[in-house]
Parts: sequence; structure tokens; C-alpha cells
Amino acid sequence: MSFSIGNIHIEDPVFLAPMSGITDLPFRRLIKQYGAGLVFSEMIASREMIQETSRSLKMNENYAEEFPMAVQLAGCDPDIMAEAARMNEARGAAIIDINFGCPVKKVVKKMAGSALMQDEKLATEIMAATVKAVNIPVTMKMRLGWDNENRNAPTLARMAEDVGIQMITVHGRTRDQKYNGQADWRAIRATKDAIRIPLIVNGDILTPQDAITAMEQSGADGVMIGRGCQGKPWLLQQIMTYLKTKEIGEEPNTKEKLSLIIAHYDAILEYYGERKGVPFARKHLSWYCTGFKGSAEFRAKLNKLKDPNEVRDNLHAFFKPFIEAA
Repeated sequence: MSFSIGNIHIEDPVFLAPMSGITDLPFRRLIKQYGAGLVFSEMIASREMIQETSRSLKMNENYAEEFPMAVQLAGCDPDIMAEAARMNEARGAAIIDINFGCPVKKVVKKMAGSALMQDEKLATEIMAATVKAVNIPVTMKMRLGWDNENRNAPTLARMAEDVGIQMITVHGRTRDQKYNGQADWRAIRATKDAIRIPLIVNGDILTPQDAITAMEQSGADGVMIGRGCQGKPWLLQQIMTYLKTKEIGEEPNTKEKLSLIIAHYDAILEYYGERKGVPFARKHLSWYCTGFKGSAEFRAKLNKLKDPNEVRDNLHAFFKPFIEAA
């Protein structure tokens, strides 16, 4: 199942999706510890990147062990996208990914993200300029189209391949759907059939079985996991094992989960500092607690805690009875 993105060999076609506010360096490091064929940064606004804002520079930080790491850029100006790509190449990115898929209103209003699926000419100019600007592979992520009447992913994919894009990821919804309903993996096959470069399927892949089904229905060369790994950073490893052996590897036991939760929490505090880190960690801690009895009440309690040691103590106290009962 291995393939190449330009000159980069991908052994395991199971990728971590770019997710704003989630796929920061601590989370990518955790995912890589379990295993992932490729990890993506959070979406970075290209204009912020060339202005070298502290936020954009923080988001594209990487470390040697996560190679290859892709940096995802969003924007609507070909020249600015090209310059941002050059800057990220210089800072260690192995791949540049162009965002034509984000459905969020504030992004779309700036004619970025999935809005560019409505302007194939501008989208192509952005891709061509970015490819020309760097010596590393450039990939692209999009949706099926803007709405049900305008499903132009196959057309845009052909244009992308023609200007040198090396891989395409398709989320199985239109922008109009946002995250409602179910991802339509079968609808992605038309895009796969339109191109020769690798295609990755994305959307609603929550289990190893989902990954197999999504690849079979779409014809994709690999899968990209987003919301499915929130609170389950071991999911990508389980999918990789299932693709190779048709067996689902065991997930960590409760004691092991607590250890990784604490490690992730501590990494967040180290990366952001305690003042920013404690509130930032809450969403991750909430996801980790999902499915345990009393998790709703515990999440509400966590959201009120400000002292980092108190958060850590409460995590140990919450999981203790589940560990003892195992």
C-alpha cells in the first residue's frame, strides 16, 4: 500500500488531518509515537505567515522525529501563498498542503478554503504559483464541491495534477454540508478516476473498519483521520495494523491511557506555558474522558480548574476507580 508523494516515500497510507487548534506540535508528537504515515500542521493563514506573526510561527514549528511533516496553508493570493510556502520550506516542512476544503465562514468570507472551489481559475493560479515556489512536494485538500449542484472535485483535481500537485485529499462532503450528514466516500471515486497521482479519502473515518470501507468505496490510496482521533491518538496505529493484517490491535488499557493523558497534558503545559496551556488542554482532556461513567460531570469540573497541579490531581482521582476495577 506504500506510495510516493513526489520524492517522499510513504510506507503507511494513514495520515493525521490538519485540524485548527488541535494538530499542534504536542499532539503531532503523540500521534507519531503511536504511528502515522504523515502528519499535518494546523491550517496557517499565508498572510500571517509572511508577516511572521508569533501565532503562525508557533503553528509551523516541527521536530526531526516527525519527518515527513506537511504544513497546510490557506489564502487567496498566489504570490503570498508562494512566499509563505518558501518560508515553510526553509523552516523544515517536507510538504506544503493547500487548503481548498475548510468550510468555516470566517475563512470562506476571505475567499479562502472551500470558497476557492468556486473559482477554478484562481485556485489553479494559487497551486501553480506554490508549486513553482518550492523544491518540495505540494499537495491539496478539498471537498466534493461547493454544494450538491456544483460537485467539481474531479475537474479541479485534473487541473491540480496538470500544474504539478503531487497528491490530493478529498473530504466526502460539500462545503454546503459543512460537517452535517455522512461523508459520501463513493462520491470520491470520480475524482480518483480522473487523476493518476495518489488520492486520500477523508471524513467520518472513526474505526479501522471504516478505513477499509472508505478506501474500497472511493478507490483511494490512503486515509486521512481527523475528528476520529480526538481522544484516541492510537486510532491511526490501529488502522495501519488493520490494513496490513485485518486484525484490530488492542487499544491502551485505562492505566496506559492515564499515562498518555498526563504526558500529553504536561507537553501542552511545556509548549504553551501554564497560563495558556491549562485552558488549551481542556478540550483534549474532555475527549479522553468520553465514555467513562461520570465524564460529563468531570468535564464540567475540569473547565473550572485553573491550577495545573489541581488538574493533574483530579485526572488521577477520576481514573483511579476505573484502573482498580480493571
